[in-house]
Amino acid sequence: MKVVVMGAGVIGVTTAWYLAKQGAEVIVLDRQAGAGLETSYANAGELSYGMTSPWAAPGVPVKAIKWLFMKRRPLFIWPLISPTMWKWSVQMIRNCNADSYKVNKSRMVRVSNYSRDVMPDLIEETGIEFDARAQGTLQLFRTQKQLKGSRADQEILAEFDSPYEVLDQDGCIAVEPALAHVKEKFVGGLRLTADKTGDCRLFTIALAEKAAELGVQFMYGQSIRGIAVENGRIAGVDTEVAGRITGDKYVCALGSYAPRLLKPIGIKLPVYPVKGYSVTLPVTEDMMAPQSTLMDETHKVAITRLGSRIRVAGTAEIAGYSNRLGPHATDTVKYVINDLFPKGGDLSQAEGWTGLRPMTPDGTPVLGETPYDNLFLNTGHGTLGWTMACGSSRAVADVVLGSAPEISFDGLTAARYS
Repeated sequence: MKVVVMGAGVIGVTTAWYLAKQGAEVIVLDRQAGAGLETSYANAGELSYGMTSPWAAPGVPVKAIKWLFMKRRPLFIWPLISPTMWKWSVQMIRNCNADSYKVNKSRMVRVSNYSRDVMPDLIEETGIEFDARAQGTLQLFRTQKQLKGSRADQEILAEFDSPYEVLDQDGCIAVEPALAHVKEKFVGGLRLTADKTGDCRLFTIALAEKAAELGVQFMYGQSIRGIAVENGRIAGVDTEVAGRITGDKYVCALGSYAPRLLKPIGIKLPVYPVKGYSVTLPVTEDMMAPQSTLMDETHKVAITRLGSRIRVAGTAEIAGYSNRLGPHATDTVKYVINDLFPKGGDLSQAEGWTGLRPMTPDGTPVLGETPYDNLFLNTGHGTLGWTMACGSSRAVADVVLGSAPEISFDGLTAARYS
């Protein structure tokens, strides 16, 4: 069977790997010059199994209003004249209630936990390296109110069998020794012990090389013009350079750009591009730098150790399909790394980056079947594409090839929006 995968980010490449492992002939199309050059390029580096939660949660609308007035705020909203943006925002607000949150989180955790379980087998089989560490995530609280508020999260973590530790100041310092120099800035933390870290781009590049060894054909520099439909089925993918690429089945793994490609053929997905920022800087002194991943709860900024580098990522900007990296775009993430690990890295050598996270209003990715029997989806992972990549891709590959997936697709397909 010949399968055409659209997208060579971490989702597309991982999908191609699992398809090829089951004997499929696979072609991967991407407009970039190589794998992992868009949203997968410089994300936070977190494999956030314990922090798998929808953004749409009770109390978030009120918090969002407060964030807009913070000096170093985690959220920016540009009032665009965009029906798509406002419709998506309304849908998200409608999910900000306890019942929806519980349903949405359970769906997300189903995919996340499956990814956690299958990823070690892939790594063992391929032997790929990507600056991986397995030392958990420390959610750092600057106020007693935040620490107290984490009790609700602890109940949910326990419900979904996600291991954690509640830490006081000394406990946080034991995990991240460099915090001893700024102990007046925080009161405690919540450590998610099953979480891991790693460079998503290095993973994607290395896995693409292994997939190519299995026979996967990567066609880079191929901007997709559209999907051709004939007699109620997908007939091919039209590209600007190579013309029409045909296969027996097709997988759309184009992240934020999936809705643009799918709308002309009658599939409307509420996937919106929420912009995020990061900086990557070299470690200057090992013991003054983070050892794993730390999440600053106040500014919603993640600080991750990637070998001899530090990745600092955060900010949610609702501004459409804009990839502009303005002069002050990374001010918040730079402030946080300097505030918590002032001697850990060299900010003068920081490399800034911005990318578009494919967010659904309910947080759950959109996987599996479509109204076309030979078109399948693997998109809409939001900030958790790296976390969910192996699980969602293996499950989607099973569905594409007619095997029984090991997780239920109930509530994961596009049918939930119809």
